[in-house]
Amino acid sequence: MGDTGLQNIDFCFEDDNFDEYPCNITPLAIGGIPFVAGLASVLMAVALSLRVTRHPRGNATMNKISEQVQDGAKAFLRTEYYYLSFFVVAVAIFLGIIFSIEPYTDEFTDIDIEDENIVPGPGTTPDDLDLDPDEDEERLDGLRSLSCFIVGSGLSALAGWVGMSVATAANVRTAAAADTTGTSGSPDIPHGLNAALKIAFAGGAVMGFTVVGLALMGLGAFYFIMAQGRDFNDSANGIFFINEQLAVETLASFGFGASAIALFARVAGGIYTKAADVGADLVGKVEQGIPEDDPRNPATIADNVGDNVGDVAGMGADLFESFVGSIIAAASLAPDQVLVAIPFFIAAAGVVASMVGFFLVSTKENASQNELLHALHRGTNVAALLAILTSLGVIGALMSDRINDGLRIWGCNCMGIISGILIGQMTEYFTSYAFTPTQSISNAGITGPATVIIQGLGIGMLSVAPPIVTLIMVIFACDALADSYGVAIAAVGMLSTLGVTLATDAYGPIADNAGGIAEMAELPESVRDTTDALDALGNTTAATGKGFAIGSAVLTSISLLNAFAEKTETDGSLSDPIVMAGALLGGMLPLLFAALTMLSVQKAAGAIILVVRKQFRERPGIMDGTEQPDHQECVAISTQSSIEEMILPGIVTVMIPFVVGFIVGPRCLLGVLGGTIISGSQLAIMMSNAGGAWDNAKKYIEIEKAHGGKGTETHKAVVVGDTVGDPFKDTSGPALNVLLKLISIISLTISSLLVDRDDYEEGFFGLIPLGVMLIMCAIVYQKIYSENKYDYTQVSQHDKDKTVERKEDAAHGAGPTPSAAAAPAEPLEVETAEVEKPDSKPEEEA
Repeated sequence: MGDTGLQNIDFCFEDDNFDEYPCNITPLAIGGIPFVAGLASVLMAVALSLRVTRHPRGNATMNKISEQVQDGAKAFLRTEYYYLSFFVVAVAIFLGIIFSIEPYTDEFTDIDIEDENIVPGPGTTPDDLDLDPDEDEERLDGLRSLSCFIVGSGLSALAGWVGMSVATAANVRTAAAADTTGTSGSPDIPHGLNAALKIAFAGGAVMGFTVVGLALMGLGAFYFIMAQGRDFNDSANGIFFINEQLAVETLASFGFGASAIALFARVAGGIYTKAADVGADLVGKVEQGIPEDDPRNPATIADNVGDNVGDVAGMGADLFESFVGSIIAAASLAPDQVLVAIPFFIAAAGVVASMVGFFLVSTKENASQNELLHALHRGTNVAALLAILTSLGVIGALMSDRINDGLRIWGCNCMGIISGILIGQMTEYFTSYAFTPTQSISNAGITGPATVIIQGLGIGMLSVAPPIVTLIMVIFACDALADSYGVAIAAVGMLSTLGVTLATDAYGPIADNAGGIAEMAELPESVRDTTDALDALGNTTAATGKGFAIGSAVLTSISLLNAFAEKTETDGSLSDPIVMAGALLGGMLPLLFAALTMLSVQKAAGAIILVVRKQFRERPGIMDGTEQPDHQECVAISTQSSIEEMILPGIVTVMIPFVVGFIVGPRCLLGVLGGTIISGSQLAIMMSNAGGAWDNAKKYIEIEKAHGGKGTETHKAVVVGDTVGDPFKDTSGPALNVLLKLISIISLTISSLLVDRDDYEEGFFGLIPLGVMLIMCAIVYQKIYSENKYDYTQVSQHDKDKTVERKEDAAHGAGPTPSAAAAPAEPLEVETAEVEKPDSKPEEEA
């Protein structure tokens, strides 16, 4: 509470107009309008889902492959949610207990009437106002926080499940739509590039509109519910806005729940997808010399499953958290109920803009990459323009009595929207092979993989400067216009068209899976050409989507930091040793987090490599099609490895705010938040862009036939860079977004417990979370990390002999060995058995 820090904006209370419109806007209106918009967004998602499922699924082989990918993805999410349910219940109980003992309402027991902008009614003095809550109301704070946390985590998980389910249903239909030869069946429907694009984009849009719809419905409903049952407001005596402030403060637990699910979904999904991808590529493409997505590769199903659990469900949970967090941060910084309503209403108006933008996405047959990219840009750019116009109407209606202030806030909203587009364009420049930076990495492959890695790291570091400078300019401008509230509104504006923006990102894995199905089902080459064009576009949109996600995460995290500083009445100065120590700790956390996730990918990928090598060795008939690989073994290993490896990074991230806040105090925790945002944002941009550039440097050689195309030494060098970049762009880099927001939202959630707390005051209470964190880390290390279940450093003599044999044949010009020959295989026969909680381990190789 206390000083809002908004010197540039007039408040409803300053002119004694608290009983007139718009200052008398009710919690029902503030929560009801976004709830209705969210319901419309969910109905849009349902309509798009029906639109996708009406299209034919292709032939029987395609259906079998699609079903196994879908079953694997669902089995992974069921296993992940099973274990996360214990975490959710434990944290919910903790929040229920702690806020029953130390309720939010304690902040108002000795409230300063003047500081809180409360205007006593006629003939009433501040001494006449009784703001003491009764004990029954105080005890309800724990229940309120508990319920918000459970619903926030549940909606985040539900959004990921729905988006993933539709994405895995759309992949086979996209492949069938791309087939103009009739091989896949159903010749009576539209086929070709445009038909495939529309199905894939509709599947991705289901994810986008589901995320936005569930977030708005949850926030709108719970804002209204949390404002009920309070007896602070007293309109007869002119007491307003305390119930609303408490409702917003309780919503921080909703954001905590969403963030917690996002962290584990991002980390586990990222580990899964890159472990399977690295394992499939290194053994299949490099060692055995077979194409990507070849049905003979035992890891190809796991690779396709990973695209969905990492790039669809993980990204959806990440942006669900950003969307929710930006609205909560802006509302937390609002000094009156009208300014609370603005972020809710801007987000609601963005739903309409996103719907219009979706219907503008289409292309012509045989379109080039630039034409395909323009088709997606048309949808997102029109949606952004409409969001700017509709937000002007919304803000004008809410601030008709303060029009100059309204224009200031609208300017911040516009800068958020425009900066999001600019950051996407900057990311595209550094990661698309149409531009010099990525081409320079391909050129570096002429001298070998070492120079590819050096060049990629340099490009990644260089790519940090433009988006960071853009964010700095937005922060300066919005702070001048509307202080910290303006920065929060910029974050809301950037995410206001999330329905269509997320669709451009989630569409990529659908196109990638469609290409995999076409390859495994042995459809004509023309089908793969169409899906490859969509996949290449998806790589670019995925990179720009990650840039957009990082930009929104930075603005959201800064806004949450400002809200935390306001609630705890804490000022941080780097000349303060306590704040500086916290900043150093916060600056270290992203590096520790990235290291843990990178090592997890390496370990899990090693397990996949051993399994795939073992199958090729023990089933020699795989290569000539007389034996079938066991795809389920790789799916089971990827599932178990990713679930195990997500635990340690999650423990450290969740517990640090409790440890620092309760042992040292809010000043040190403020430093931790600042250090984490500064270090994490730049590391996330570098890793995501470097990984994307490495990936597209390989695509430049494969698609554009640069430097001789596939099979050349230059191509092999950039494949190494692509493999290094996989965990950069799909695991560690994106997961850092969640780290920034999760630490910030947890700090805001516990801010009421840190009010008026001096450094080290009652610090012994902080020893409890510290002890819990250390014990849990020790258990995880002992049970998972110290027991090397998959000794990937051991290579059998058989594998060494095969490597020597391939090198000798290449030296004598004998061509590939029989095991690597591209012998035709029978159409893939797959099993659809689900693996929910696999406990089998691959045999260690002697």
